[in-house]
Amino acid sequence: MLMLVVYTFVFAVVFRARWGVGEAETKGDFALVLFAGLIINNLFAECINRAPTLIVQNINYVKKVVFPLEVLPLVSAGSAVFHAGVSLVVLLVAQLILRHSLPWTIVLFPLLITPLLIATIGASWFLASLGVYLRDVAHLTGLFTTVMLFMSPVFYPVSALPVELQPWLSLNPLTFILEAGRGLLLFGQIPNLFVCAGYWLGSLVVATLGFWWFQHTRQGFADVL
Repeated sequence: MLMLVVYTFVFAVVFRARWGVGEAETKGDFALVLFAGLIINNLFAECINRAPTLIVQNINYVKKVVFPLEVLPLVSAGSAVFHAGVSLVVLLVAQLILRHSLPWTIVLFPLLITPLLIATIGASWFLASLGVYLRDVAHLTGLFTTVMLFMSPVFYPVSALPVELQPWLSLNPLTFILEAGRGLLLFGQIPNLFVCAGYWLGSLVVATLGFWWFQHTRQGFADVL
């Protein structure tokens, strides 16, 4: 909540940024749109930032007990989902206070966010394994998620970019989820179903590859640790 206030002040007051949600856009409207994007981004960033140290920080599970190590990224994702859920409740309450209504499309939000979560778990499996062999990966993921924060439409709409740059931003896997998530939570807009289906398929591929990598590299964890 503190960072939301800071971001709203910097971008809405200092830089005078606007989302274009209406001619009478208020600071409250700006904060709602910004907060919705931060919820989605933070879910992704929390899982990715924790992934490289999941195995390294639980050496006993590798050496001393028989433990399904592949569960650790799932536990991390569950923690991130809980934090996102708390933030989502805050967002909905704030929306009721400021707008006095909620769109019915919020019930579809879990269906939208699930493929992002699946793909993030797949990436977490990959990074958790890679972090055992390359310890510096943990520093790179922090840099990566910070870059993704500013290179995704979290603080600004896609339309704010020059037309020739907008297709490049669309290549960011977070762009669609951020735009569609705001549409569901705030504006009652249903996203493109074909794009959603493609996103589901892509997330399953990422998760499968991440799990395959984890299972084929875990035999060397005990030797390295």
